[in-house]
Amino acid sequence: MKGICILGATGSIGVSTLDVVARHPDLYKVIALTANNNIDLLFEQCLQHRPKVVVVVDADKADSFKAKLQNSDIADIKVLSGAAALEEVAVLVEVDSVMAAIVGAAGLLPTLAAAKVGKTILLANKEALVMSGAIFLKAVTDSGADLLPIDSEHNAIFQCMPAGYRTGIHAKTARRILLTASGGPFREMPIEKMADVTPAQAVAHPNWDMGKKISVDSATMMNKGLEMIEACLLFNMAPEQIEVVIHPQSVIHSMVDYVDGTVLAQMGNPDMRVPIAHAMAWPDRFESGVEPLNIFDVKRMDFEKPDLQRFPCLRLAYEAIAAGGIMPTVLNAANEIAVDAFLNERVRFTDIPVIIERTMHKFKATPADTLDIILETDQQARVISREIAAELAH
Repeated sequence: MKGICILGATGSIGVSTLDVVARHPDLYKVIALTANNNIDLLFEQCLQHRPKVVVVVDADKADSFKAKLQNSDIADIKVLSGAAALEEVAVLVEVDSVMAAIVGAAGLLPTLAAAKVGKTILLANKEALVMSGAIFLKAVTDSGADLLPIDSEHNAIFQCMPAGYRTGIHAKTARRILLTASGGPFREMPIEKMADVTPAQAVAHPNWDMGKKISVDSATMMNKGLEMIEACLLFNMAPEQIEVVIHPQSVIHSMVDYVDGTVLAQMGNPDMRVPIAHAMAWPDRFESGVEPLNIFDVKRMDFEKPDLQRFPCLRLAYEAIAAGGIMPTVLNAANEIAVDAFLNERVRFTDIPVIIERTMHKFKATPADTLDIILETDQQARVISREIAAELAH
């Protein structure tokens, strides 16, 4: 039986992970759960899965959670608070696998800590890899950790790689990755109307059930830009070898093109329990709870090139990885601030790429060879992008 720590247990990935865990109680034991402030859902999860320890990052919410535990039969669960506690539970001796599902830069340090001590990393947090790149991969290599991608696209690519493949290695016979994207809810909206898009419209993804930030990233296609950068790192390929393909049906989750002309594609219903179950069972497979794909219901599959005028965030991601150094960190930080400003109705949907591009122009692509440089750059980019967002506020 493997012990698992779920970083971000109350988010959509965390909830799906616990659903898979519940189907295999003989294989997985929940050791630690973490949440930012959703203590009601966390309490229900604790009642069912009985972890040894939980982290509620918000200190006041942590106190409230302790009070909830006092009059329950799970009062012996240890409760920690603060960002540092995320790293503490990620490296517990009883933990074999860490589901890294905290959205954004906040997930970097605990995920990196787990990698340094050789845990199996189930990576759903793309920002951690985008920010720290080579540093993160070196930690994985040095410790002998297994790094398994959870994003449906990267998991699909991983499944289509040659037998025995390990992340971070260049598969010599793979010449190209076809990274699929749904195109989000605004794929066909007239561009001149996109300035009036509301947060409610942006988070209403046509195929996937995701959190607000990731849903907005999907609508701008920054999500695909971050995934492209992550794919370069996970599969050791150049940006020009990663081609984004809009596939509205979200049935093919990505493809690998081989030198002999073979293209392997991974298909399935759009349900995150598929990649989660694959990574948790790897190198074997087990049941995920997802209905089998009925190919006759699919009927057709469409593919098209992304319009970079409609989706400038995708262009900015290619520019960031091409520049290298600290630029992916800047891109990610500015995007987080821009999306937050949009969700709080301070800026327009079309201001998101403007904030990111103006922030990127304030930096030079200096080397990102230490964690201190990455964290400092992240903070500087957030300050600058907040100032730009304030200038654009309406």
